[in-house]
Amino acid sequence: KPKVQHEGFVQACRSPRPRLPASAAMGGYPTERDASPSKAARVELPLRTQLFINNEWVDSKAKTDFATVSPVSEEVITRVQEAGKEDVNDAVTAATEAFESWRHSDGSTRRNLLLKLADLVEKHRDRLAEVESLDNGKPKHVANMADIGLVIECYRYFAGHADKIGGSVVQPTQNTSSTFCFTWKQPVGVVGQIIPWNFPLLMQAWKLGPALAVGCTVVMKLSEKTPLSGLILCDLIKEAGFPAGVVNIVNGHGPTTGDFIARHPGIRKVAFTGSSVVGHKIVQASSETNMKRVTLELGGKSPMIICKDADLDQAATSCHIGLFLNMGQCCVASSRIFVQEDIHDAFVAKVVALAKRLRTQGDVTSETDVPLCDMGPQVDKVQFDKVLGY
Repeated sequence: KPKVQHEGFVQACRSPRPRLPASAAMGGYPTERDASPSKAARVELPLRTQLFINNEWVDSKAKTDFATVSPVSEEVITRVQEAGKEDVNDAVTAATEAFESWRHSDGSTRRNLLLKLADLVEKHRDRLAEVESLDNGKPKHVANMADIGLVIECYRYFAGHADKIGGSVVQPTQNTSSTFCFTWKQPVGVVGQIIPWNFPLLMQAWKLGPALAVGCTVVMKLSEKTPLSGLILCDLIKEAGFPAGVVNIVNGHGPTTGDFIARHPGIRKVAFTGSSVVGHKIVQASSETNMKRVTLELGGKSPMIICKDADLDQAATSCHIGLFLNMGQCCVASSRIFVQEDIHDAFVAKVVALAKRLRTQGDVTSETDVPLCDMGPQVDKVQFDKVLGY
């Protein structure tokens, strides 16, 4: 979800992009059989289907699984193991035990681990972009340009916070001159995190980055639509040197695995990104159990407002990116546009011209204005029908 209104970002999106080799697979729609990236990269970071608990790959005790499907071909990529209640309990136990030492770790230690993770993401960005494209459907070069680049930036950003967490000095109203009062920020404990399918690796980074920087431990549920890239990142988390139990990743559906996390008494906070409907359910689950803290990032119907003194070229490009980036699958997609009447016709002509030059169905050779908006399919038939329903 880049801030598309920023002129520098818009300019970067419009910059010429080198032509991709034919092996970029239908314009960035790879399969595990493609020639790029190398076979060595696939061996080093293979697809994972288990649960990542206490720094180990473990089988689900629930003994259930589900299919993850290619949005391009609608074929099953693989089957992924689903976490049941006992598996979530194991993940929370591991996170709770790890918290006792992780909470007291030096800020510089957490900083260096996050920086190491960012370096590993950068090292393996081609493989991560491939899997992101495979499971989510966005063209591979878009995943590499937008998603992976912002993942690296996110981990480095929060690494910079890890050794700068302090508090504040408070002057009391009584015994003002003789009392020293201060606050000291502390990690809340085990955090449950539930992420969506539209930017799998970036949403994972947005959740893991701040929690790990401040000394929390994590039990995260990946989206059942797009679990594969988030799972292979676990190998990089372990390679970076994060202690066992600090990060635990499980798979599953919202009404089961997600609900186990939202209601678990050992989890002190839940952070959720997704629909408003599910957001209500998470707040309700918290109120009915241990009153854990909740933060929600939910969808909306975001408007763009174009005034008559605006730079129409920049405004049109911003609206174009705001709507078509990631096939419109953004919680801040600018799906409403308010335009002053004086410039209505001129503005409409510009956005229509941009839309007509969108590239779809694996086309990476036609002329286009914003390569970042190259189109893949919707993530699944449910989302496809929902879009057409408008």
